[in-house]
Amino acid sequence: MASEYLKWKYRDVHPEQTVELTPRQRRANWWYYHKWHVLLGVGLLALGVYLGARVLGIGQVLPDYQVAYVASAALPEDTAAALENALAELGTDCNGDGQVVVRLNQYVTGGGSGEEAVYAYAGSTKLMADLNACDSYFFLLEDPEAFQEAYHILRRLDGSLPEETEQDYESCYLSWSECQALRALPLGEYTEEVLNQKIHGDSQERLASLFVARRGFWTERTCSYSEECDALWTVITEGSEQ
Repeated sequence: MASEYLKWKYRDVHPEQTVELTPRQRRANWWYYHKWHVLLGVGLLALGVYLGARVLGIGQVLPDYQVAYVASAALPEDTAAALENALAELGTDCNGDGQVVVRLNQYVTGGGSGEEAVYAYAGSTKLMADLNACDSYFFLLEDPEAFQEAYHILRRLDGSLPEETEQDYESCYLSWSECQALRALPLGEYTEEVLNQKIHGDSQERLASLFVARRGFWTERTCSYSEECDALWTVITEGSEQ
């Protein structure tokens, strides 16, 4: 009886008919359920391409020469840019990309306490990474004796390598003022903001108290384009007493 009653009750009810979707509706339906998978896959692919390009140097301007500036305070941006451009005029296109690029790596290692100490620690860490990777060949130093005593990485001015126990650090660097080619560089003036005040100065005067040196290598591992770097060292130290 119950089944007959149900048949009678639902006599006007018809099963739903399958709706045939258009191609556009099928694509919209697929995208609705899979869009996050697609976006995640595209993101991972883009990240892989970016990292691969970074490793291979694709799309990047790679430096022909690198200079490590190590001091208690950073150089003004104007001075740093002028120095890079002026040194590039003295160098050659080592990597064959059609341009000469000098990169000044600034490592601020001085500092007292608090925030200054944090920046000093970060600068020292980046400097160690530079030294381990043999990135910088040239060094622009505020305190070359302390630097050589700490890292023992500089070559003598005559090109030879000092012994680890040697204390004759003066044979490893030249003052900026001793290098006629450096003193003659057209570096112009700089402007920097200190305590909300703009300070103007001469870039040559800012660099006059620094010292220049070059990297020594005790193993077969060297900086990129070491022969070209040797040639540029000869140019910037020509006429100085070594």
